[in-house]
Amino acid sequence: MIENTILKANREGRKGLVFALTFPSVQLVEMAAHVGFEAINLDGEHGYFHEQAIDDLCRVANGYGMSVTARVPDNAAYQINLYLDRGIQGVTGPHINTGAEAQALADACLFPPAGKRSWGGGRGTEFNDQAKLDEAHGGKLGFAEWSNANMIVVAQIESKQAWDNLDDILAVKGLTGVTGGPHDFAASLGLPGQPDHPDRIAATLDVEKRARAAGKTAGGDISTGTGAAELMMSVAREFVANHRGDKVSS
Repeated sequence: MIENTILKANREGRKGLVFALTFPSVQLVEMAAHVGFEAINLDGEHGYFHEQAIDDLCRVANGYGMSVTARVPDNAAYQINLYLDRGIQGVTGPHINTGAEAQALADACLFPPAGKRSWGGGRGTEFNDQAKLDEAHGGKLGFAEWSNANMIVVAQIESKQAWDNLDDILAVKGLTGVTGGPHDFAASLGLPGQPDHPDRIAATLDVEKRARAAGKTAGGDISTGTGAAELMMSVAREFVANHRGDKVSS
């Protein structure tokens, strides 16, 4: 395991540069490292990632000095643990609606005594190699404390219910911060298909303001990035538009 590279960038006074994936590709992870990205994010809720692929992506990314974070498919502790055991160092939990759900998210991500994360035998715990754990961290408890310090835990606020329960969510000690979900948030406000509606924007701004006041991060406070889909829809589209009429050389 490596130091969380997003948090390392934050300590240097800047946001971490993150490349996002919705499908497994170790080639794109390598390319991301080549151009200077510092971390990889996997969208496990709307993308598709088998545990073996997550393991390989983390292995390659860590080899290039990049941490890997993920939005998990759901907030069940066993599902989060499958991601963490592969070497994930940041979890975004989708559809967090109550303080109890936020607490369960934090508990699943953090080792005791800060949380209730289960100890596994994969990459996420140095393969349970006692010699390595002793040498690098002074034992399992030292590693657990180090791992907790290098873990990002984010609750996705994407409903009116979550907004109503925001104070309880923000009171969870192990929560790093919150992020949004504009489409689902708009739908829950009775504005389906209108993520840019002023009421949704105002609600999200309120969430972010209150989160920062509570000492939590919000939105893109600690990282910024792009992904394969965004690049295809922007740079690649521009290329096609500029070259669609190119003539064949005679």
